[in-house]
Formats: sequence, structure tokens, C-alpha cells
Amino acid sequence: MSGRALAVTAYAGALVLWCWLVGVPNDPTGIALWLWLLAICWRLDWSWQFPKDWWPWLLALAVYGLARGLTDDLGFTPHEVWPIRADEWLAQLWGGHVVPTVSLQHHLCADHCAGDEQLRWYDYGASATYASHFLAGLVIAGVLWLRDRGEFLRWIRRYVTISYLALVGYIVFPMAPPWMASQHGLLPPLVRMSSRAFQHLGIERTTMVFGGLPNKTAAMPSLHCGIAFLIAFYAISRLHGRWRWLMLLYPVAMALTLMYAAEHYLIDTIMGGVIAALAMVIGTAWDRWRPPLSEPSVVGRADHVGHR
Repeated sequence: MSGRALAVTAYAGALVLWCWLVGVPNDPTGIALWLWLLAICWRLDWSWQFPKDWWPWLLALAVYGLARGLTDDLGFTPHEVWPIRADEWLAQLWGGHVVPTVSLQHHLCADHCAGDEQLRWYDYGASATYASHFLAGLVIAGVLWLRDRGEFLRWIRRYVTISYLALVGYIVFPMAPPWMASQHGLLPPLVRMSSRAFQHLGIERTTMVFGGLPNKTAAMPSLHCGIAFLIAFYAISRLHGRWRWLMLLYPVAMALTLMYAAEHYLIDTIMGGVIAALAMVIGTAWDRWRPPLSEPSVVGRADHVGHR
């Protein structure tokens, strides 16, 4: 077994053990630390270029997490009725009459939404899809960094941009999610159950450094759906072949998960797609203004030289 294979195998074992004993890394800095360790194992050096390339973006994400948590203290009354009316209107487009979250919980779990006695297979899928939001974007950044630092820069620009676009939405349009509207009597009883299946399995998501401050009214637009759309849009723009369009299944699955779990309305998942498209446009302009230079990883260059 080569040194790289041995190091990566040890890394995988350590990560699985960490997730089992401590929890799945959930904050950007914690995830980045694990990605740096992966870079060390993959390249078999200390990879000091990794923190040099990542620290400005992690700082920007930390500022975003802090600012997001402060927006619900600005004193603005969160909107509760408008998103309900918007979703009722959208439901009428395909012959429905109720908010999609209410319809999904009624048909998929009925009286068994609370607790874990009647978990179905799609409850586990929903929890996995919801949790993927905290990992997918940064894991993609880590893989791109190992392959091509220029491609990493293209992606991380868009990733940070969409976070701040969402922040603007949270400031100018604070909005109560469906589970909160249900508690206030504006919707039938709903259960917030995005992590229900993971809790049943004993899987925890943990913050290692700083994961931002909570904000119960940070719902419009849905950043969960926005980043899922961004991943799909970016993959479609960079890949070739018809199969790349299957990437759109990810934001569709995320939107269904968010509505089923009473985390978001349909209207704010749609707005998540809008800010993803806007982040792509801004990212393209940014790349033209400051073109990122492609630079393969040290290992990639060494392998290429060795096979000449």
C-alpha cells in the first residue's frame, strides 16, 4: 500500500470515529480543518498553502454567521401571513388548495410526524438531505482545491456570495417558517422534523469552532435550497454531457425535504434558486474582473511529470 493510500485510509477511519464519538462537523471552520487534514494525507506534506488560500473565505463565512444571528434582533416584525398566501397561490397552479408543507406532512406521515415510532425510509433520506447542506459546498471546495486552486477560487467566490445575498434577504424580509406559523395558529399543527431520523440513529451535528448564531426568522430566501441550486448550476456550467442535468435532482430533493420538514415554504425555496442564479452571474463577473489562475495540485504535477 502506498503512503498516500495508507494516510487517506487512516484519515477516513479517524473521521468516522470522530463522527461516531463526537458528531458530524457542522461549522465551516471545523469542516475546513478536516479538509486540511485530508490535504495533508493526500499530498503527504503540511500543505501550508491550504490555510493561506482558505482563511479569507472562512473569515467571511464567520462574519456572515455572526451577522445572520444578529438580524433577528433588529426589531422588525417577521412576516407570517404573506408566505402562506403565496404558497396557497402556488399550490393552486397544480390544483391544490393548501400550503405544500401541510399537504406533505398530511400525506407522508399523517398523525405520526412526531416521535420516531413510525419513521419511513424517506425520513432518513430527508435528514441526510437536510444535513448535506452544511457539508456539500465546502467539501466541493476542498476537492477543487486539491485538483486546481483556480477552480477552487471560482467556486468559493460563488459560495460566499450566495451567503451574503441570503443575508440581505434576512435583513429586509424577516419571515417566520412554517413550523413557527403553526405554533402561532396560522397553520394546522406541524412538526419541525428535519433532523428527526438522525436523532433516532443517534447522529449529532457538532460545532468545532464557530457555526454562527441561530436565527429563527432567517427563512427568506432558503439558503439550504440556494446552495443546492448553486451546486447544480455550477456543475452544469462546468461539466459536459447530458448526465450533468441530473444535478438538478439535488435542489428538488432539498426543496421537498425543507417543505416536508416544515423548515421552509415553497416560495422561499424558489427564491433560493433565484439567489443561486444571481450568485452565478456575480461570480462570472468577478472571474472576468479578477481571473483565477488555474494551478494543479503539487501531487497532480508530480504525477504528470512522473508519467511523461
